[in-house]
Amino acid sequence: MTRHMGFVGVSTSGSSIMKIFPRWAEILDLPTSTLIGYDLPLDATRADYRALVEQLRDDPDHVGSLVTTHKMGLYEAAADLFDELDTFSTLCGEVSSISKRNGALLGHAKDPITAGLAASEFLPSDHFASTGAHVLILGAGGAGTALSWYLCEREDGPEAIVVTDTSATRLDHLRDVHTRRGTPPDLIRYVLASDPQVTTDLLASMPAGSLVVNASGLGKDRPGSPVPDGAAFPRGAYVWEFNYRGSLEFLAQAREQEATADLVVVDGWRYFIHGWSQVVAEVFSVELSDQLVERLAEAAADAR
Repeated sequence: MTRHMGFVGVSTSGSSIMKIFPRWAEILDLPTSTLIGYDLPLDATRADYRALVEQLRDDPDHVGSLVTTHKMGLYEAAADLFDELDTFSTLCGEVSSISKRNGALLGHAKDPITAGLAASEFLPSDHFASTGAHVLILGAGGAGTALSWYLCEREDGPEAIVVTDTSATRLDHLRDVHTRRGTPPDLIRYVLASDPQVTTDLLASMPAGSLVVNASGLGKDRPGSPVPDGAAFPRGAYVWEFNYRGSLEFLAQAREQEATADLVVVDGWRYFIHGWSQVVAEVFSVELSDQLVERLAEAAADAR
């Protein structure tokens, strides 16, 4: 019997995972499993989300799904349809992984784990303590929420984090998440990027070596960048583009300044690998090791 895993996004057919999943299924001994994409518009309705979750829940051959872009919208619309939600999911208000166990529908928010695994690969373990660098997260949606959560849990955490968004509602939601978590109120600033100059000024105020992250989704699902043209990144900054595909304007801006500003520029490929491997492991009850993750990464390399 064929088992299906879902992929909920905006333009799932363009994702490399469609080529990669069959290779991973072979490595993980999941030969009868297929991946099915479910595209929902950015303005999907509550009814859209609930219908999709009910479809996944009621199909006995459907073992689970990864959710991207719609993590917060799906939680808000359909949290009550799940039999169990993990701590990250309820506190962050998002679902990135849907799975089934013994007839129960489970929801998880894997992004804080994914962000930590990916960040630890390029950011030195003593970076913030040794440099005094700060963090600027551009985007307060699911990805920005997950990264800020990870940074607050990190042993070598920054002394200051700034999160921006064009939506006051998303910023308020993130503030509520950290209030429930018990994050010190003076650790994070929540800034409404109502004008491009706001972002330009924030970049100029960041200490050398700061971490600047595009968590907005711009450059993937929609063209554009949260950074205005001509804005300068902090010298020696770690500039992280969460996306690995799309128009990637933010990544291009960072590449242009890479040599002159001594930047470390990182795209979203490893974030993608960790994100998918964590959810596949949850859906199919696979135990991941570092060695197995590297095998999966190697199998995916030529699909990048």
